[in-house]
Amino acid sequence: MKKIKVLQNITSVGVVAVIRADNADDAYAMSVACIEGGLNNIEVTFTTPGAEVAIKRLVAEYGGRAVIGAGTVLDPLTARIAILAGSEFVVSPSFEEDTAKMCNLYGIPYMPGCMTLNEMKEALKLGVDVLKLFPGSAFGPDYVKAVKGPMPHVNIMPTGGVDLNNMEKWINNGCIAVGIGGNLTAPAKEGRYDQITELAAQYVAKFKEIKGL
Repeated sequence: MKKIKVLQNITSVGVVAVIRADNADDAYAMSVACIEGGLNNIEVTFTTPGAEVAIKRLVAEYGGRAVIGAGTVLDPLTARIAILAGSEFVVSPSFEEDTAKMCNLYGIPYMPGCMTLNEMKEALKLGVDVLKLFPGSAFGPDYVKAVKGPMPHVNIMPTGGVDLNNMEKWINNGCIAVGIGGNLTAPAKEGRYDQITELAAQYVAKFKEIKGL
Protein backbone atom coordinates (compact mmCIF):
# COMPACT_ATOMS: atom_id res chain seq x y z
CA MET A 1 0.00 0.00 0.00
CA LYS A 2 2.88 2.36 0.73
CA LYS A 3 4.10 2.04 -2.86
CA ILE A 4 0.67 3.04 -4.13
CA LYS A 5 0.58 6.08 -1.83
CA VAL A 6 4.03 7.20 -2.99
CA LEU A 7 3.03 6.96 -6.65
CA GLN A 8 -0.24 8.75 -5.93
CA ASN A 9 1.62 11.63 -4.28
CA ILE A 10 3.99 11.97 -7.23
CA THR A 11 1.14 12.04 -9.74
CA SER A 12 -1.14 14.30 -7.68
CA VAL A 13 1.53 16.96 -7.07
CA GLY A 14 2.96 16.37 -10.54
CA VAL A 15 6.46 17.62 -9.76
CA VAL A 16 9.56 15.98 -8.28
CA ALA A 17 12.36 18.19 -6.98
CA VAL A 18 15.76 16.81 -8.04
CA ILE A 19 18.25 17.81 -5.34
CA ARG A 20 21.91 17.75 -6.36
CA ALA A 21 24.19 19.41 -3.79
CA ASP A 22 27.81 19.59 -2.64
CA ASN A 23 27.05 18.08 0.75
CA ALA A 24 24.29 16.60 2.89
CA ASP A 25 23.55 19.85 4.74
CA ASP A 26 22.98 21.78 1.52
CA ALA A 27 20.80 18.97 0.17
CA TYR A 28 18.74 19.09 3.34
CA ALA A 29 18.33 22.88 3.18
CA MET A 30 17.33 22.80 -0.50
CA SER A 31 14.83 20.02 0.18
CA VAL A 32 13.25 21.85 3.11
CA ALA A 33 12.91 24.97 0.96
CA CYS A 34 10.99 22.92 -1.62
CA ILE A 35 8.75 21.33 1.00
CA GLU A 36 7.94 24.74 2.46
CA GLY A 37 6.76 25.75 -1.01
CA GLY A 38 4.41 22.78 -1.18
CA LEU A 39 6.63 20.67 -3.43
CA ASN A 40 6.73 17.53 -1.31
CA ASN A 41 8.28 15.00 -3.70
CA ILE A 42 12.01 15.13 -3.01
CA GLU A 43 14.70 13.20 -4.89
CA VAL A 44 18.13 13.48 -3.24
CA THR A 45 20.73 12.38 -5.78
CA PHE A 46 23.60 10.08 -4.84
CA THR A 47 26.06 12.39 -6.56
CA THR A 48 25.62 14.36 -3.32
CA PRO A 49 28.27 13.32 -0.77
CA GLY A 50 26.42 11.89 2.23
CA ALA A 51 23.14 11.64 0.33
CA GLU A 52 21.94 8.88 2.63
CA VAL A 53 22.51 11.16 5.65
CA ALA A 54 20.33 13.86 4.10
CA ILE A 55 17.66 11.30 3.20
CA LYS A 56 17.59 9.85 6.71
CA ARG A 57 17.28 13.32 8.26
CA LEU A 58 14.53 14.40 5.87
CA VAL A 59 12.54 11.21 6.48
CA ALA A 60 12.86 11.67 10.26
CA GLU A 61 11.83 15.33 10.24
CA TYR A 62 9.49 15.60 7.22
CA GLY A 63 8.33 12.05 6.58
CA GLY A 64 4.78 13.01 7.46
CA ARG A 65 4.74 15.94 5.05
CA ALA A 66 6.81 14.75 2.11
CA VAL A 67 7.83 11.74 0.06
CA ILE A 68 11.61 11.39 0.17
CA GLY A 69 13.44 9.41 -2.49
CA ALA A 70 16.90 8.80 -3.91
CA GLY A 71 18.26 9.71 -7.33
CA THR A 72 21.26 8.80 -9.50
CA VAL A 73 21.13 5.25 -8.16
CA LEU A 74 23.30 3.23 -10.54
CA ASP A 75 23.38 -0.20 -8.89
CA PRO A 76 21.49 -2.45 -6.45
CA LEU A 77 23.95 -1.81 -3.60
CA THR A 78 23.28 1.93 -3.73
CA ALA A 79 19.57 1.19 -3.97
CA ARG A 80 19.74 -0.88 -0.79
CA ILE A 81 21.66 1.90 1.01
CA ALA A 82 19.01 4.38 -0.09
CA ILE A 83 16.18 2.11 1.06
CA LEU A 84 17.82 1.53 4.44
CA ALA A 85 18.10 5.32 4.84
CA GLY A 86 14.34 5.54 4.33
CA SER A 87 14.00 6.32 0.63
CA GLU A 88 10.44 5.83 -0.57
CA PHE A 89 11.33 5.75 -4.26
CA VAL A 90 14.48 5.20 -6.31
CA VAL A 91 15.44 6.99 -9.53
CA SER A 92 18.23 6.09 -11.97
CA PRO A 93 19.54 7.84 -15.08
CA SER A 94 19.45 4.48 -16.87
CA PHE A 95 17.69 1.13 -16.55
CA GLU A 96 19.44 -1.56 -14.52
CA GLU A 97 17.79 -4.97 -14.09
CA ASP A 98 19.27 -5.89 -10.70
CA THR A 99 18.34 -2.49 -9.28
CA ALA A 100 14.76 -3.06 -10.44
CA LYS A 101 14.73 -6.42 -8.67
CA MET A 102 16.15 -4.90 -5.48
CA CYS A 103 13.46 -2.22 -5.41
CA ASN A 104 10.70 -4.72 -6.18
CA LEU A 105 11.93 -6.92 -3.33
CA TYR A 106 11.30 -4.11 -0.85
CA GLY A 107 8.19 -2.66 -2.49
CA ILE A 108 9.90 0.57 -3.52
CA PRO A 109 8.93 2.33 -6.78
CA TYR A 110 11.84 2.30 -9.25
CA MET A 111 11.97 5.02 -11.90
CA PRO A 112 14.80 4.36 -14.37
CA GLY A 113 15.90 6.55 -17.22
CA CYS A 114 14.78 5.14 -20.55
CA MET A 115 15.15 6.61 -24.02
CA THR A 116 14.07 4.01 -26.55
CA LEU A 117 10.87 2.00 -26.80
CA ASN A 118 12.89 -1.17 -26.34
CA GLU A 119 14.37 0.11 -23.05
CA MET A 120 10.88 1.06 -21.92
CA LYS A 121 9.53 -2.36 -22.83
CA GLU A 122 12.27 -4.18 -20.89
CA ALA A 123 11.73 -1.94 -17.86
CA LEU A 124 8.00 -2.62 -17.89
CA LYS A 125 8.66 -6.37 -17.91
CA LEU A 126 10.44 -5.97 -14.57
CA GLY A 127 7.61 -4.09 -12.91
CA VAL A 128 8.69 -0.48 -13.42
CA ASP A 129 5.74 1.84 -12.79
CA VAL A 130 7.20 5.16 -13.95
CA LEU A 131 9.74 5.65 -16.73
CA LYS A 132 12.07 8.62 -16.45
CA LEU A 133 12.79 10.25 -19.82
CA PHE A 134 16.34 11.50 -19.47
CA PRO A 135 17.66 13.83 -20.62
CA GLY A 136 14.33 15.37 -21.52
CA SER A 137 16.02 18.24 -23.36
CA ALA A 138 17.41 15.78 -25.90
CA PHE A 139 13.93 14.63 -26.89
CA GLY A 140 11.27 17.25 -26.18
CA PRO A 141 7.55 16.89 -25.44
CA ASP A 142 6.71 15.67 -28.94
CA TYR A 143 8.72 12.51 -28.31
CA VAL A 144 6.41 11.62 -25.43
CA LYS A 145 3.38 12.05 -27.64
CA ALA A 146 4.96 9.76 -30.24
CA VAL A 147 5.77 7.08 -27.66
CA LYS A 148 2.26 7.17 -26.26
CA GLY A 149 0.95 6.15 -29.70
CA PRO A 150 2.15 2.53 -29.67
CA MET A 151 2.53 2.41 -25.86
CA PRO A 152 -0.35 4.45 -24.39
CA HIS A 153 -0.08 2.70 -21.03
CA VAL A 154 3.44 3.91 -20.14
CA ASN A 155 3.87 6.45 -17.35
CA ILE A 156 6.58 8.93 -18.32
CA MET A 157 8.32 11.57 -16.20
CA PRO A 158 10.86 13.77 -18.02
CA THR A 159 13.81 15.28 -16.20
CA GLY A 160 16.22 17.77 -17.70
CA GLY A 161 15.03 20.65 -19.84
CA VAL A 162 11.69 21.09 -18.08
CA ASP A 163 10.77 24.57 -16.85
CA LEU A 164 7.71 26.68 -16.09
CA ASN A 165 7.44 27.77 -19.71
CA ASN A 166 7.32 24.32 -21.32
CA MET A 167 5.86 22.28 -18.49
CA GLU A 168 2.35 22.51 -19.91
CA LYS A 169 3.36 20.91 -23.19
CA TRP A 170 5.10 18.03 -21.40
CA ILE A 171 2.01 17.32 -19.31
CA ASN A 172 -0.46 17.77 -22.16
CA ASN A 173 1.58 15.39 -24.32
CA GLY A 174 1.08 12.62 -21.78
CA CYS A 175 3.60 12.94 -18.93
CA ILE A 176 2.25 12.03 -15.50
CA ALA A 177 4.76 14.31 -13.72
CA VAL A 178 8.00 16.20 -14.31
CA GLY A 179 11.35 16.28 -12.56
CA ILE A 180 12.89 19.72 -11.94
CA GLY A 181 16.53 20.16 -10.98
CA GLY A 182 18.72 23.16 -11.73
CA ASN A 183 15.83 25.37 -12.84
CA LEU A 184 14.46 25.02 -9.31
CA THR A 185 17.53 24.85 -7.09
CA ALA A 186 19.89 27.36 -8.76
CA PRO A 187 19.23 30.09 -6.11
CA ALA A 188 20.97 27.87 -3.53
CA LYS A 189 24.31 28.98 -4.99
CA GLU A 190 23.65 32.44 -3.51
CA GLY A 191 22.06 31.06 -0.36
CA ARG A 192 18.62 32.26 -1.50
CA TYR A 193 16.57 29.34 -0.23
CA ASP A 194 13.58 31.65 -0.03
CA GLN A 195 13.66 31.87 -3.82
CA ILE A 196 13.64 28.07 -4.05
CA THR A 197 10.51 28.06 -1.91
CA GLU A 198 8.89 30.60 -4.24
CA LEU A 199 9.83 28.61 -7.34
CA ALA A 200 8.60 25.38 -5.78
CA ALA A 201 5.22 26.98 -5.13
CA GLN A 202 5.10 28.20 -8.73
CA TYR A 203 5.76 24.72 -10.13
CA VAL A 204 3.10 23.15 -7.92
CA ALA A 205 0.60 25.86 -8.87
CA LYS A 206 1.46 25.47 -12.55
CA PHE A 207 0.68 21.75 -12.47
CA LYS A 208 -2.68 22.43 -10.81
CA GLU A 209 -3.43 25.05 -13.42
CA ILE A 210 -2.58 22.67 -16.27
CA LYS A 211 -4.75 19.94 -14.78
CA GLY A 212 -7.57 22.32 -13.90
CA LEU A 213 -7.37 21.42 -10.22
